[in-house]
Amino acid sequence: MTEPLSAEATGNRDGGPSFSLRNRLFRVIWGLAWLLLCRWTPPPLHAWRALVLRAFGARLGPRCRIYGSVAIWHPGNLVCGRNVTVGPGARLYNQGRIVIGDDATISQRAHVCASTHRVNDFHFQLVLRPVTIEKLCWVAAEAFVGPGVTMGEGSVLAARAALFESTQAYGVYRGNPATLLKTRVLSNVPQE
Repeated sequence: MTEPLSAEATGNRDGGPSFSLRNRLFRVIWGLAWLLLCRWTPPPLHAWRALVLRAFGARLGPRCRIYGSVAIWHPGNLVCGRNVTVGPGARLYNQGRIVIGDDATISQRAHVCASTHRVNDFHFQLVLRPVTIEKLCWVAAEAFVGPGVTMGEGSVLAARAALFESTQAYGVYRGNPATLLKTRVLSNVPQE
């Protein structure tokens, strides 16, 4: 994971860069590769997209299903377990690391953000705040998971909810800011 540059030294308030030239060039190449090799591909070509992601540094377990319309800021900051789904139009804004556990689902147009800024800093310094979405979690359609959050195993974030604090295992959260609604009880869980 690449650390951001000093906002004061680079003149962030005047449009200066947050990351090194090497990082920025990598992301240009990555963006072109995703556009040319993956963005247009039909939904069933998950294995092909996973291959491209791995070639650019993502660590993906088996049977990951990442759709072509997903936006991934830096594949090297993405770690997915087995059987993870990242749905159409989802945005993984992973300036910081995003870890998604086994059997987790990130639904269509959900947004996961792993960075923020120091609001009391005149130069608005970028701060990386990794996000962890543990196994069996579900981030529903158009929901937002904020910087530094850990979603406990099996927890659910309802559609269009906004999560800014970590969740308890198997909790179901809704609203903005998201609050605990109830506890989830899974049935028909296959035995390994």
